[in-house]
Amino acid sequence: MNFLTIGHRGLMGVEPENTLRSFVAAEQAGLDVIELDLHLSKDGALVVMHDADVDRTTDGTGPIAEQTLAELRALDAGRGERVPVFEEVLDAVRSPLQAEIKDVQAARALAEVLHARALVDRVEVSSFHDEAIAEIARLVPGVRTALIGSRYGTDVVERAVAVGAATVCLNIRRLTLEIVELARAKDLRIIGWVVNTQDQLRLVRALGLDGATTDLPEIKRTGRFTA
Repeated sequence: MNFLTIGHRGLMGVEPENTLRSFVAAEQAGLDVIELDLHLSKDGALVVMHDADVDRTTDGTGPIAEQTLAELRALDAGRGERVPVFEEVLDAVRSPLQAEIKDVQAARALAEVLHARALVDRVEVSSFHDEAIAEIARLVPGVRTALIGSRYGTDVVERAVAVGAATVCLNIRRLTLEIVELARAKDLRIIGWVVNTQDQLRLVRALGLDGATTDLPEIKRTGRFTA
């Protein structure tokens, strides 16, 4: 299998994260997959943003869940970009997507879009939360899922298997050969994050990972030559 490069919130190292501008840049740079994050607005829209509040990435303040889509649209998400909804990303780029959901409620909203637009082959759903992965798998049979681990141990492999995830997306700062071997024994695909330097890229290639999530386009350009 080819080594996958996944654009982290688009190409957040060079463009405002989780904006259409960032996603288009990732596609134009040739990254294989585009990763994004989903929250629900007060009126139930699938808003593309990483944090639970808007403070860090826009000129606004407060939780996403307490603002309507119209209120979120009024914010500047960087370089004049607006906060997008998931459906806009689907139309703006053609790349495969990895959509991270934060909870069961978001899983249910995403499931409706996956069914309505027949996206099972295009969208992989990821989450730190086992119950969210289990819920999307229940609602959308055949959907590909990935369990994310930041502060994890060997238990992440058993957790992924338990919820039917085919992939684990793991923080490379905690990754060990033991965990890689355990994941391989369970036929799990392994993605490392976040890979932004050549040393980090050499590490994930040496461990035999299936891909890397990156903020930068040069990881795509050099990834196929690094082993």
